[in-house]
Formats: sequence, structure tokens, C-alpha cells
Amino acid sequence: MKISEVKKILSTAEGVDFKLEGGQSVPDHFHVTEVGVITRDFIDCGGTVRHERIANFQLWDADDYEHRLKPRKLMDIISLSEKVLGMDDLDVEVEYQSETIGKYDLGFDGKDFLLLSKKTACLALDKCGAPTEKQKVKLINPATGSSACTPDGGCC
Repeated sequence: MKISEVKKILSTAEGVDFKLEGGQSVPDHFHVTEVGVITRDFIDCGGTVRHERIANFQLWDADDYEHRLKPRKLMDIISLSEKVLGMDDLDVEVEYQSETIGKYDLGFDGKDFLLLSKKTACLALDKCGAPTEKQKVKLINPATGSSACTPDGGCC
């Protein structure tokens, strides 16, 4: 989700609520402690230099149980970040504390913002030699040496 999409949602939202993919809600009294831009320069395993810029929201579950973030307040924080940091219409990543600091992509289900699991991936599949498709393996029943597996055949 991009910054512009977040702002569009906030412009008509009555509240700001976040949920994890599994349905667990981020406590109502969370704080957005940071809105920023993260720049990452790196070289992938194929030797290609890459540059990445993302918007970052950091959520913090504080002991301030009376606090409720209003859509207008988050809009103001985003607007200030755009002005001061020169933040473009970037993809949004969210940091949220669980067992460790987790990084999530941001989605929306029509009511709540969703913290979506991020996945790693090879960016240079054509150069690194990793297979692009999962290899098919022929299973052999060690008891019979046969590739046929039958009920009660001892292969499972």
C-alpha cells in the first residue's frame, strides 16, 4: 500500500485500527512513534546494485490506555513527514513489536489496516543458479525399491 492510499482511507475513516494477518488486533492504545523514510542501498546475489526507498510507520503498544490515535492526527504526522522529509508516494512498511521487531507490508480490509507478512526472495534468479521452479522428486518406497506407494505398503 502506498502513502496516497493510506491518506485516502484516513480521509473518511472514523478510527485507526490495525490487525495482524491472523486476526489479532493491535491494542487500541498503540502509538505511531515514527513516520519516516528508509533508504536501503545494496547489492543482490547477482551483483546488481539496488536502491530502495520506503515509508516506515512504527507502532508501539504503550501503557497509555487512554490514548487513541485519530485519523486526522495520523494524517497530520504523514503530511509533516512529506513536507520535512520529502517523502514521496512510497510503499509503506510497518514495524511492530511482537517477539522481536517485525516488519510488515500494509493492507486494508475495508475496516482495519492489516499488517501483512513480508517474505524474502532472490532478486537475481537468472544469475544465482537457484531453481526458479520447485524441483519434482520421485519418491521411492525403501522397503520395496518401487516408486509405487500403496496403502499398508510401508512407504508412509
